Amino acid sequence: MVDDLAFLFDKYNVVAAFWVTVQLAVLSAIGSLIWGTALAAMRVSPVPIMRGFAAVYINAVRNTPLTVILVGSSLGLWQTLGVTLAGERATEVNFRLAILGLVAYTSCFVCESLRSGINTVHVGQAEAARALGLNFGQVLGRIVLPQAFRSVIGPLASVLIALTKNTTIAAAISVAEAAALMKTMVENEAHLLFLVTVIFAFGFVFLTLPTGLILGWVSKKVAVKR
Repeated sequence: MVDDLAFLFDKYNVVAAFWVTVQLAVLSAIGSLIWGTALAAMRVSPVPIMRGFAAVYINAVRNTPLTVILVGSSLGLWQTLGVTLAGERATEVNFRLAILGLVAYTSCFVCESLRSGINTVHVGQAEAARALGLNFGQVLGRIVLPQAFRSVIGPLASVLIALTKNTTIAAAISVAEAAALMKTMVENEAHLLFLVTVIFAFGFVFLTLPTGLILGWVSKKVAVKR
């Protein structure tokens, strides 16, 4: 077992593949939090057009399989429209397009988590802030969103864990992350199938378990006392 494990790590760069997965997860998480927050703001906006756009976007994108979104971004944006997102090589372009697709998809779930948090903030606080002369943006940014974020850290942790696992779908557009390497190893080392599976299962547990534990602890520390 030990010799087989050493053989696999010598022949295949497992660490590099998981490093690509980490980059995909972190960059997509940042983008999803930003775009998801913007969508949440539009969902509760007093402007009907903004509410309508956010509702249509979320219902359309979150009900579309992520594989379709990623493949569509590669075939549609790059190969059809020539959008490369400042990349030149195919690997760079697909990496950036994978992040774009993951952000577009995951931000829907970030938005809905945040919207549930916004609904926990008593409406009287917003009314009091408006009575003091604050506009919608100030009420949302200074009063509502800080409390909403504190109340949904737990659900957001689940979204981020799901995002980390969803990065495996980037293999569909030839991004050299962990799932793509696993496929190669399974094809080339079929006699070590169980060991390959254990390596990648442990790798993803190693990536996702700390996220859940840390954000769960943070959620308890910063929870809004009501």
